[in-house]
Amino acid sequence: MVFFLTILSFLPLLYLVYILLNVLERKRHQNCYLLDYQLYKPTDDRKLSTEFCGEIIRRNKNLGLNEYKFLLKAIVSSGIGEETYAPRMVFEGREENPTHQDTIVEMEELFEYTIGELFRRTGISPSDIDVLVVNISMLACMPSLSSRIVNQYKMREDIKTYNLCGMGCSASLVSLNIVQSIFKAKKHQLAMVVTSESLTPNWYIGNDKSMILSNCLFRSGGCAMILTNNPSLSQKCKLKLNCLVRTHHGSKDESYGCCIETEDDQGRVGFHLGKSLPKAAARAFIDNLKEIAPKILPIRELLRFSILSITLKMLNNDQRKSTRSTRPIINFKTGVDHFCLHTGGKAVIDTVAQSLGLSECDVEPARMTLHRFGNTSASSVWYVLGYMEAKKRLKKGEKLFMISFGAGFKCNSCLWEVMGDLEGEENVWKECNIECYPPQTLANPFLEKYGWIQDADIDTFKLLPE
Repeated sequence: MVFFLTILSFLPLLYLVYILLNVLERKRHQNCYLLDYQLYKPTDDRKLSTEFCGEIIRRNKNLGLNEYKFLLKAIVSSGIGEETYAPRMVFEGREENPTHQDTIVEMEELFEYTIGELFRRTGISPSDIDVLVVNISMLACMPSLSSRIVNQYKMREDIKTYNLCGMGCSASLVSLNIVQSIFKAKKHQLAMVVTSESLTPNWYIGNDKSMILSNCLFRSGGCAMILTNNPSLSQKCKLKLNCLVRTHHGSKDESYGCCIETEDDQGRVGFHLGKSLPKAAARAFIDNLKEIAPKILPIRELLRFSILSITLKMLNNDQRKSTRSTRPIINFKTGVDHFCLHTGGKAVIDTVAQSLGLSECDVEPARMTLHRFGNTSASSVWYVLGYMEAKKRLKKGEKLFMISFGAGFKCNSCLWEVMGDLEGEENVWKECNIECYPPQTLANPFLEKYGWIQDADIDTFKLLPE
């Protein structure tokens, strides 16, 4: 009798232990790991050389001298080199009337290169994938691209698919957020995310300066990745997702309209990049940092910044003016080892670097990605990650901060933890001769070839060869 009473007295404690173990087990399965990823490297016959860029511009009969000068200035200051890639229809001279099949072929080449290689390298079968998320912002087709992948690789009938459109350059982190949410509800999941952009149907052929700018910045690229929440696979994974924050300023008209697909005065569809874009990006960036900083920075840094900020507010106006140049800046390097910045353009990289107090070494991966691959939209941050891995910068336990911007207007960011020393052996940057990066000087071939247009008059302009 005494024995049974003793057992009964321990039941509440045993029940609490059971609940605690259950909670810990559930938490283990809610982690999101990046098992592997594959970047897309188009064939060399799709490279945009200096001469061919000039040919594309000359082919557009809607451009005048002012537009020529604007394009030259944009390309020269963009930070983009002459080894980036464009869709095939541009090289075939059909940018004015691409077909739907051109668009599908562009996507299928991406899928074959990235998804096929990823399955081969990881040894994972298409039938093992539980979740598929595809984000191609400027292409909506029927059936969806996610359905096309399911059909091409004969995936399971119970696979959960998501097809995202219109999410802009920050779409890949939106996809990650979807996967992360699913992982919290289900154990032992394998998810695939495919992120890219469709340039074929979105090449602008008009003369609106706010729209032809997109032709100078956006380039072909993409990435496929496999993620899991299976603890038994954690040792094979590259990164662990610690936290993710999404900021959306779509309720502000100015932010909503600064990046938008629309028509020009002649009815030609294009992607408008407004003058309010820098301001909208800065606002979204600041709000995003305010939310994610407490999640990723040590308490001592947050206290230091808070004390300095409060002290500054207590000063009178004259004292504030005298200390304006020494305003407190939160030091993200106290909680972050590497920065994976969206390659929206040279100005975007410079602004983020200045805001976070980053060195040239910190922004080198983003600058080299912009130079070699251009702005590949939502996949650009993964090329930056690939550069760091190929350079063997990522060591076990280090933290990596990923930041992306996108139409809406959105700023999304996340913090990764490196699971082991990454060597980047099978990486497209290795094919690009990574040892040569960064080059000693970033010569601008566009300025050397077409710089004379800046000083040309209308009569000289008319003599340009057809």
